[in-house]
Amino acid sequence: MSVDNFTLCFGLARLTPGTNVLAFCTGVGWLLRGWWGALVALLASSIPCTIMVVVATALFSEAEGNRWVQAGIHGAIAAAVAITVKTCWTIAHPHWKGRARPRVAVIGAAAFLLYVAAGLSAIEVLMLAAVVGAVLPPVRA
Repeated sequence: MSVDNFTLCFGLARLTPGTNVLAFCTGVGWLLRGWWGALVALLASSIPCTIMVVVATALFSEAEGNRWVQAGIHGAIAAAVAITVKTCWTIAHPHWKGRARPRVAVIGAAAFLLYVAAGLSAIEVLMLAAVVGAVLPPVRA
């Protein structure tokens, strides 16, 4: 496969909504072997993942009442929260300087409240924060 064809498949796959990997595999299969290549590539890239999800769901359904499983789930949730907080700090830290600190704190608290209390989705909160950031004048140090 040429670099141009690879780039074409990659670019088109990035444009498709949903699972870009499936679109990429299908595109490569199409270029290499036509309809049959696209079909085989699509099935080969989706069936194993589907089987794993079905098995994991069945196992979870069987074990969700187990106290050890519940402890593991609570630990995973705590880890996910910690990772989210760290990511937020990584984004906010470069702006946490001088007179900009109150603005960062207010925007962060508002984003949290909009997500948790108002029930806005993460995408809606990010879009609203982008609009607020574009409208507010920059803080001079």
